[in-house]
Amino acid sequence: MKIWLVLLLVFATVFAETDYYKVLGVAKNADEKDIKKAYRSLSKKFHPDKNPGDDEAAQKFIQVGEAYDVLGDPEKRQRYDRFGAEGLDSRQEQFHDPFDMFQQFFGGGGQQHRGKPKGKSSLLHLEFSLQDFYNGASNDFRIEMQNICETCSGSGSQDGKVHQCDTCKGHGRVVQTRQFGGGMQQRFETICPKCSGTGNLITHKCKKCQGNRVVRGPRIHNVHLGAGTSRNHVEILEGQGDQSPDWIAGDLQIMFKEKAEGNMGYRRIGNNLYRDEALTLKEALHGGWERQIAFLDKIENTITLSKKKGEVVVDGQVDTIKGRGMPLHDHYDEHGDLFIKYHIIYPQQIRDEL
Repeated sequence: MKIWLVLLLVFATVFAETDYYKVLGVAKNADEKDIKKAYRSLSKKFHPDKNPGDDEAAQKFIQVGEAYDVLGDPEKRQRYDRFGAEGLDSRQEQFHDPFDMFQQFFGGGGQQHRGKPKGKSSLLHLEFSLQDFYNGASNDFRIEMQNICETCSGSGSQDGKVHQCDTCKGHGRVVQTRQFGGGMQQRFETICPKCSGTGNLITHKCKKCQGNRVVRGPRIHNVHLGAGTSRNHVEILEGQGDQSPDWIAGDLQIMFKEKAEGNMGYRRIGNNLYRDEALTLKEALHGGWERQIAFLDKIENTITLSKKKGEVVVDGQVDTIKGRGMPLHDHYDEHGDLFIKYHIIYPQQIRDEL
């Protein structure tokens, strides 16, 4: 379906009579000043540098260039007004490259005045134990990233010299014309086949990056997990994403994940902690017991659970220990609560001593 849609659009572009006045959005009696003003506005709006990956904008940029090529030339405009597009085709009119026109009109190419875009961010998952989330932790990690080649400083050239591509004149794109029967033709933009879209040519490629200007290599970073940090929190290392001479490095996003194991029997929900504790039937019925359980805190690493003699515990009973939950992030003196849920282990046979 998508292929047929593309073909339909192509043939519609080829065979439809193009109204250059409508393309520029001007009246048929517009003067030279109005035509230039319209071209200036539309060529900036649809320039591929401002619309990367937008095929529709690229096609409109070409159409705007064609329209100005005709209406901006008094002789061509006169023939077009009298005979329409056929008046141009009959003389085998050659359109100028829209990128050259843009460069001549503005006194420089779009690329030269364009700031580098920011690259995409990269996401990495780092796992920490629940104990790390409780106490805080610092971690060094190693990650493979795309880096600008240090040998050639990102030029891709062994001697550091690059030359502007003579086919696309440094634009990285070319406009090609496809001829059809009946004098019809279609013009479309494509990546320059000679420089593969870089706009530059390299005579002697860098031996390390093979002319690619970038290499993959390890980087070592350190991240700090603050006590009480929320699960799945994202730490952003600005400018530490993949590098390229073509863009400003994006960010490296670190998501803190909690390990499934090694939680010492505790579960975290928000700022609270939960734990299941087993009691014998005798302990549940009579009380009078005390036990120490390991806790997440590396300083106060135990918690005392106890029941007075004669204090009964029912199965599923939940006790709350105030202030022994997770520390609140950025408020280390405040904590959530710890909830202990008791489960009674029933014996196979009831003995008299119970």
